[in-house]
Amino acid sequence: MTTPALELRDAVRRFGPVVAVDGVSLSVAQGEFVTLLGPSGSGKTSTLRLIGGFEDLDSGEILIGGARIDHLPAYRRDTATIFQSGALFPHKTVAENVAYGLRMRKVAEPELGRRIAEALDIVRLKGFENRYPAQLSGGQKQRVALARSLAVRPAILLFDEPLSALDLSLRLQLRAEIKRLHDEIRFTAIYVTHDQGEAMAMSSRVAVMNSGRIEQIDAPETVFHAPASEFVYTFIGESCCLPVQVAASGIADKTGEALALTLEKPLAAGSCRIYVRPSRLKLEGEAGLLPNRLRARVQFVEFLGDVYRYHLKAGASELAADHPSAAGLSPGDLATVGWRSEHMKVFR
Repeated sequence: MTTPALELRDAVRRFGPVVAVDGVSLSVAQGEFVTLLGPSGSGKTSTLRLIGGFEDLDSGEILIGGARIDHLPAYRRDTATIFQSGALFPHKTVAENVAYGLRMRKVAEPELGRRIAEALDIVRLKGFENRYPAQLSGGQKQRVALARSLAVRPAILLFDEPLSALDLSLRLQLRAEIKRLHDEIRFTAIYVTHDQGEAMAMSSRVAVMNSGRIEQIDAPETVFHAPASEFVYTFIGESCCLPVQVAASGIADKTGEALALTLEKPLAAGSCRIYVRPSRLKLEGEAGLLPNRLRARVQFVEFLGDVYRYHLKAGASELAADHPSAAGLSPGDLATVGWRSEHMKVFR
Protein backbone atom coordinates (compact mmCIF):
# COMPACT_ATOMS: atom_id res chain seq x y z
CA MET A 1 0.00 0.00 0.00
CA THR A 2 1.32 3.45 -0.93
CA THR A 3 2.11 5.71 2.01
CA PRO A 4 -0.16 8.79 2.06
CA ALA A 5 1.48 12.15 1.53
CA LEU A 6 -0.43 13.49 4.54
CA GLU A 7 -2.47 11.94 7.34
CA LEU A 8 -4.48 13.44 10.17
CA ARG A 9 -5.61 10.96 12.81
CA ASP A 10 -8.32 12.13 15.20
CA ALA A 11 -6.89 15.66 15.29
CA VAL A 12 -8.36 17.86 18.05
CA ARG A 13 -7.76 21.54 18.73
CA ARG A 14 -9.53 23.46 21.49
CA PHE A 15 -9.63 27.15 22.29
CA GLY A 16 -10.96 27.21 25.83
CA PRO A 17 -14.46 25.71 25.76
CA VAL A 18 -14.60 25.88 21.93
CA VAL A 19 -13.60 22.75 20.00
CA ALA A 20 -12.33 24.20 16.72
CA VAL A 21 -11.16 20.86 15.28
CA ASP A 22 -13.14 17.91 16.56
CA GLY A 23 -11.51 14.56 15.83
CA VAL A 24 -10.65 15.21 12.17
CA SER A 25 -9.16 12.26 10.28
CA LEU A 26 -7.92 12.76 6.75
CA SER A 27 -5.67 10.87 4.34
CA VAL A 28 -4.26 12.66 1.28
CA ALA A 29 -2.51 10.79 -1.53
CA GLN A 30 0.59 12.03 -3.30
CA GLY A 31 -0.38 14.60 -5.93
CA GLU A 32 -3.91 15.18 -4.60
CA PHE A 33 -5.45 18.65 -4.35
CA VAL A 34 -7.80 18.53 -1.36
CA THR A 35 -9.90 21.55 -0.45
CA LEU A 36 -11.27 22.20 3.02
CA LEU A 37 -14.56 23.99 2.40
CA GLY A 38 -16.97 25.36 4.96
CA PRO A 39 -18.52 28.45 6.52
CA SER A 40 -16.73 30.69 9.00
CA GLY A 41 -16.06 28.82 12.22
CA SER A 42 -16.24 25.38 10.62
CA GLY A 43 -12.64 24.51 11.54
CA LYS A 44 -11.05 24.59 8.08
CA THR A 45 -8.42 27.25 8.83
CA SER A 46 -7.60 25.74 12.23
CA THR A 47 -7.05 22.36 10.52
CA LEU A 48 -4.69 23.98 8.00
CA ARG A 49 -2.79 25.72 10.79
CA LEU A 50 -2.40 22.43 12.64
CA ILE A 51 -0.81 20.87 9.54
CA GLY A 52 1.51 23.84 9.05
CA GLY A 53 2.55 23.95 12.71
CA PHE A 54 0.99 27.33 13.48
CA GLU A 55 -1.32 25.71 16.05
CA ASP A 56 -0.62 22.83 18.45
CA LEU A 57 -2.67 19.65 18.64
CA ASP A 58 -4.54 18.95 21.86
CA SER A 59 -4.71 15.30 20.82
CA GLY A 60 -4.30 13.17 17.71
CA GLU A 61 -1.51 12.75 15.18
CA ILE A 62 -0.28 14.38 11.97
CA LEU A 63 2.00 12.48 9.58
CA ILE A 64 3.77 13.53 6.39
CA GLY A 65 5.11 10.70 4.27
CA GLY A 66 4.35 8.26 7.08
CA ALA A 67 6.41 10.12 9.72
CA ARG A 68 4.84 12.00 12.64
CA ILE A 69 5.51 15.73 12.47
CA ASP A 70 3.03 17.17 14.98
CA HIS A 71 5.82 17.60 17.56
CA LEU A 72 7.95 19.66 15.14
CA PRO A 73 7.92 23.48 14.89
CA ALA A 74 6.59 25.00 11.68
CA TYR A 75 10.02 25.69 10.18
CA ARG A 76 11.00 22.01 10.46
CA ARG A 77 7.93 20.65 8.69
CA ASP A 78 8.11 19.82 5.00
CA THR A 79 5.32 22.27 4.17
CA ALA A 80 5.01 25.72 2.61
CA THR A 81 2.08 28.07 3.19
CA ILE A 82 0.62 30.62 0.80
CA PHE A 83 -1.36 33.20 2.76
CA GLN A 84 -4.18 35.50 1.74
CA SER A 85 -1.86 38.52 1.77
CA GLY A 86 1.00 36.79 -0.06
CA ALA A 87 3.25 37.84 2.88
CA LEU A 88 6.06 39.11 0.64
CA PHE A 89 9.00 41.11 2.01
CA PRO A 90 8.43 44.64 0.67
CA HIS A 91 12.16 45.53 0.77
CA LYS A 92 13.19 42.46 -1.26
CA THR A 93 12.97 41.99 -5.01
CA VAL A 94 10.89 39.23 -6.59
CA ALA A 95 13.99 37.05 -6.94
CA GLU A 96 15.03 37.71 -3.33
CA ASN A 97 11.54 36.83 -2.10
CA VAL A 98 11.59 33.56 -4.01
CA ALA A 99 15.12 32.85 -2.72
CA TYR A 100 14.16 33.32 0.93
CA GLY A 101 12.96 29.77 1.64
CA LEU A 102 15.83 28.31 -0.39
CA ARG A 103 18.39 30.23 1.66
CA MET A 104 16.73 29.07 4.88
CA ARG A 105 17.26 25.52 3.61
CA LYS A 106 20.88 26.36 2.77
CA VAL A 107 20.55 25.60 -0.95
CA ALA A 108 23.88 26.24 -2.71
CA GLU A 109 24.14 29.37 -4.90
CA PRO A 110 24.32 27.68 -8.33
CA GLU A 111 21.27 25.53 -7.51
CA LEU A 112 19.51 28.48 -5.90
CA GLY A 113 19.65 30.57 -9.07
CA ARG A 114 18.40 27.71 -11.20
CA ARG A 115 15.43 27.05 -8.90
CA ILE A 116 14.48 30.73 -8.74
CA ALA A 117 14.41 30.90 -12.52
CA GLU A 118 12.47 27.63 -12.76
CA ALA A 119 9.84 28.76 -10.21
CA LEU A 120 9.31 32.14 -11.87
CA ASP A 121 9.03 30.49 -15.27
CA ILE A 122 6.36 28.10 -13.92
CA VAL A 123 4.19 30.98 -12.65
CA ARG A 124 4.87 33.03 -15.82
CA LEU A 125 6.83 35.82 -14.14
CA LYS A 126 10.10 35.48 -16.03
CA GLY A 127 11.57 38.98 -16.42
CA PHE A 128 10.11 40.22 -13.11
CA GLU A 129 13.15 39.19 -11.03
CA ASN A 130 14.26 42.72 -10.11
CA ARG A 131 10.88 44.24 -9.36
CA TYR A 132 9.70 44.98 -5.84
CA PRO A 133 6.28 43.99 -4.44
CA ALA A 134 5.06 47.61 -4.64
CA GLN A 135 5.57 47.43 -8.41
CA LEU A 136 3.34 44.35 -8.78
CA SER A 137 -0.42 43.85 -9.11
CA GLY A 138 -2.30 41.81 -6.53
CA GLY A 139 -2.36 38.79 -8.82
CA GLN A 140 1.37 39.05 -9.53
CA LYS A 141 2.13 39.20 -5.80
CA GLN A 142 0.22 35.97 -5.24
CA ARG A 143 2.09 34.33 -8.11
CA VAL A 144 5.40 35.36 -6.48
CA ALA A 145 4.17 33.81 -3.22
CA LEU A 146 3.31 30.65 -5.13
CA ALA A 147 6.73 30.63 -6.82
CA ARG A 148 8.45 31.02 -3.43
CA SER A 149 6.57 27.99 -2.13
CA LEU A 150 7.11 25.87 -5.25
CA ALA A 151 10.84 26.64 -5.27
CA VAL A 152 11.47 24.82 -1.97
CA ARG A 153 9.63 21.74 -3.28
CA PRO A 154 7.72 20.97 -0.08
CA ALA A 155 5.93 17.69 0.48
CA ILE A 156 2.70 19.61 1.12
CA LEU A 157 1.61 23.01 -0.19
CA LEU A 158 -0.86 24.78 2.11
CA PHE A 159 -3.15 27.48 0.69
CA ASP A 160 -4.86 29.75 3.24
CA GLU A 161 -7.63 31.44 1.20
CA PRO A 162 -5.02 32.94 -1.17
CA LEU A 163 -7.51 34.47 -3.62
CA SER A 164 -10.12 35.96 -1.29
CA ALA A 165 -8.63 39.48 -1.29
CA LEU A 166 -8.58 39.73 -5.10
CA ASP A 167 -11.28 41.09 -7.38
CA LEU A 168 -13.38 38.62 -9.37
CA SER A 169 -11.50 38.70 -12.68
CA LEU A 170 -8.11 38.23 -10.99
CA ARG A 171 -9.54 35.50 -8.80
CA LEU A 172 -10.76 33.57 -11.81
CA GLN A 173 -7.43 33.99 -13.61
CA LEU A 174 -5.39 32.77 -10.65
CA ARG A 175 -7.80 29.94 -9.97
CA ALA A 176 -7.21 28.68 -13.49
CA GLU A 177 -3.46 29.23 -13.12
CA ILE A 178 -3.24 27.17 -9.93
CA LYS A 179 -5.33 24.43 -11.56
CA ARG A 180 -3.01 24.43 -14.57
CA LEU A 181 0.08 24.21 -12.37
CA HIS A 182 -1.35 21.35 -10.36
CA ASP A 183 -2.23 19.43 -13.51
CA GLU A 184 1.32 19.94 -14.81
CA ILE A 185 3.39 19.47 -11.65
CA ARG A 186 1.06 17.30 -9.52
CA PHE A 187 2.08 18.89 -6.22
CA THR A 188 0.19 17.78 -3.10
CA ALA A 189 -2.00 20.56 -1.72
CA ILE A 190 -4.42 21.40 1.07
CA TYR A 191 -6.48 24.43 0.08
CA VAL A 192 -8.78 26.36 2.41
CA THR A 193 -11.66 28.42 1.06
CA HIS A 194 -15.27 29.37 1.67
CA ASP A 195 -15.74 29.86 -2.09
CA GLN A 196 -17.61 26.89 -3.54
CA GLY A 197 -16.62 27.74 -7.11
CA GLU A 198 -12.93 27.53 -6.21
CA ALA A 199 -13.44 24.22 -4.42
CA MET A 200 -15.38 22.66 -7.28
CA ALA A 201 -13.09 23.90 -10.05
CA MET A 202 -9.71 23.09 -8.53
CA SER A 203 -9.99 20.04 -6.30
CA SER A 204 -9.33 16.33 -6.59
CA ARG A 205 -11.54 16.00 -3.51
CA VAL A 206 -13.54 18.42 -1.40
CA ALA A 207 -13.85 18.05 2.37
CA VAL A 208 -16.95 19.90 3.59
CA MET A 209 -16.47 20.97 7.20
CA ASN A 210 -19.04 21.92 9.82
CA SER A 211 -18.59 22.54 13.54
CA GLY A 212 -15.01 21.26 13.51
CA ARG A 213 -15.76 18.01 11.68
CA ILE A 214 -15.64 16.74 8.12
CA GLU A 215 -19.22 16.01 7.07
CA GLN A 216 -18.24 14.61 3.67
CA ILE A 217 -15.08 14.21 1.61
CA ASP A 218 -15.50 13.18 -2.01
CA ALA A 219 -14.88 14.24 -5.59
CA PRO A 220 -16.53 17.60 -6.35
CA GLU A 221 -19.17 15.96 -8.55
CA THR A 222 -20.13 13.54 -5.78
CA VAL A 223 -20.36 16.24 -3.14
CA PHE A 224 -22.64 18.28 -5.41
CA HIS A 225 -24.88 15.50 -6.76
CA ALA A 226 -24.84 13.04 -3.83
CA PRO A 227 -24.53 15.06 -0.60
CA ALA A 228 -24.09 12.95 2.53
CA SER A 229 -26.18 15.24 4.75
CA GLU A 230 -28.68 18.06 4.70
CA PHE A 231 -25.93 20.50 5.73
CA VAL A 232 -23.77 19.54 2.74
CA TYR A 233 -26.72 19.86 0.35
CA THR A 234 -27.73 23.31 1.62
CA PHE A 235 -24.15 24.60 1.81
CA ILE A 236 -23.06 23.43 -1.66
CA GLY A 237 -24.77 25.34 -4.42
CA GLU A 238 -28.14 27.03 -4.24
CA SER A 239 -31.27 25.22 -3.13
CA CYS A 240 -34.96 25.84 -2.49
CA CYS A 241 -36.48 24.33 0.63
CA LEU A 242 -40.13 23.31 0.87
CA PRO A 243 -40.97 22.17 4.44
CA VAL A 244 -44.11 20.02 4.34
CA GLN A 245 -46.43 18.02 6.58
CA VAL A 246 -47.58 14.77 5.00
CA ALA A 247 -50.86 13.22 6.19
CA ALA A 248 -53.61 11.00 4.81
CA SER A 249 -55.61 14.13 4.04
CA GLY A 250 -52.87 15.60 1.83
CA ILE A 251 -49.72 17.69 1.94
CA ALA A 252 -49.57 21.00 3.77
CA ASP A 253 -46.89 23.58 4.48
CA LYS A 254 -45.36 24.06 7.94
CA THR A 255 -48.30 26.25 9.01
CA GLY A 256 -50.89 23.64 8.01
CA GLU A 257 -52.02 25.38 4.80
CA ALA A 258 -52.76 22.87 2.01
CA LEU A 259 -50.36 22.89 -0.94
CA ALA A 260 -51.24 22.21 -4.57
CA LEU A 261 -48.38 19.71 -4.74
CA THR A 262 -48.23 16.56 -6.89
CA LEU A 263 -45.40 14.09 -6.31
CA GLU A 264 -44.41 11.10 -8.43
CA LYS A 265 -43.40 9.07 -5.36
CA PRO A 266 -45.55 9.31 -2.22
CA LEU A 267 -43.84 10.53 0.94
CA ALA A 268 -44.18 8.80 4.30
CA ALA A 269 -46.41 10.56 6.81
CA GLY A 270 -44.83 13.20 9.00
CA SER A 271 -42.70 16.32 8.63
CA CYS A 272 -39.93 16.57 6.03
CA ARG A 273 -38.10 19.07 3.88
CA ILE A 274 -38.08 18.86 0.07
CA TYR A 275 -35.09 20.47 -1.66
CA VAL A 276 -34.65 21.29 -5.35
CA ARG A 277 -32.02 23.54 -6.92
CA PRO A 278 -33.32 26.64 -8.78
CA SER A 279 -31.62 25.46 -11.98
CA ARG A 280 -33.65 22.21 -11.84
CA LEU A 281 -37.06 23.86 -11.48
CA LYS A 282 -39.05 24.30 -14.69
CA LEU A 283 -41.84 26.79 -15.30
CA GLU A 284 -45.25 26.66 -16.99
CA GLY A 285 -45.48 24.59 -20.22
CA GLU A 286 -42.49 22.33 -19.54
CA ALA A 287 -43.43 22.08 -15.86
CA GLY A 288 -46.82 20.55 -16.65
CA LEU A 289 -45.12 17.56 -18.30
CA LEU A 290 -42.95 16.75 -15.27
CA PRO A 291 -43.94 14.18 -12.58
CA ASN A 292 -43.57 16.59 -9.64
CA ARG A 293 -45.51 19.83 -9.76
CA LEU A 294 -46.38 22.71 -7.49
CA ARG A 295 -48.67 25.72 -7.92
CA ALA A 296 -47.01 28.87 -6.65
CA ARG A 297 -47.50 32.62 -6.96
CA VAL A 298 -44.87 34.85 -8.59
CA GLN A 299 -43.43 37.43 -6.18
CA PHE A 300 -40.85 39.17 -8.39
CA VAL A 301 -38.39 38.50 -11.22
CA GLU A 302 -34.63 39.10 -11.48
CA PHE A 303 -32.58 39.21 -14.66
CA LEU A 304 -29.25 37.48 -13.90
CA GLY A 305 -27.66 37.66 -17.34
CA ASP A 306 -27.83 34.02 -18.41
CA VAL A 307 -31.26 33.40 -16.87
CA TYR A 308 -34.34 35.03 -15.45
CA ARG A 309 -34.89 34.09 -11.82
CA TYR A 310 -38.53 33.84 -10.79
CA HIS A 311 -39.12 34.19 -7.06
CA LEU A 312 -42.30 32.37 -6.05
CA LYS A 313 -44.27 31.61 -2.93
CA ALA A 314 -46.29 28.50 -2.13
CA GLY A 315 -48.01 28.70 1.23
CA ALA A 316 -45.39 29.84 3.73
CA SER A 317 -42.45 28.71 1.57
CA GLU A 318 -40.40 30.76 -0.87
CA LEU A 319 -38.56 29.26 -3.83
CA ALA A 320 -36.77 30.40 -6.97
CA ALA A 321 -36.79 28.98 -10.48
CA ASP A 322 -34.27 29.86 -13.19
CA HIS A 323 -35.67 30.19 -16.70
CA PRO A 324 -33.56 30.76 -19.86
CA SER A 325 -35.88 33.47 -21.14
CA ALA A 326 -38.76 35.64 -19.96
CA ALA A 327 -41.59 33.23 -19.17
CA GLY A 328 -44.39 35.77 -19.61
CA LEU A 329 -45.21 35.76 -15.90
CA SER A 330 -45.73 38.86 -13.79
CA PRO A 331 -45.81 39.41 -10.03
CA GLY A 332 -49.08 38.07 -8.65
CA ASP A 333 -49.54 35.42 -11.35
CA LEU A 334 -50.10 31.79 -10.41
CA ALA A 335 -47.55 29.48 -12.03
CA THR A 336 -46.84 25.77 -12.24
CA VAL A 337 -43.35 24.73 -11.17
CA GLY A 338 -42.13 21.23 -12.03
CA TRP A 339 -39.08 19.02 -11.49
CA ARG A 340 -37.81 15.48 -12.01
CA SER A 341 -37.65 13.08 -9.07
CA GLU A 342 -33.89 12.54 -9.43
CA HIS A 343 -33.38 16.29 -8.90
CA MET A 344 -35.22 16.28 -5.56
CA LYS A 345 -33.74 15.58 -2.11
CA VAL A 346 -35.89 14.83 0.90
CA PHE A 347 -34.60 15.15 4.48
CA ARG A 348 -36.43 14.41 7.72
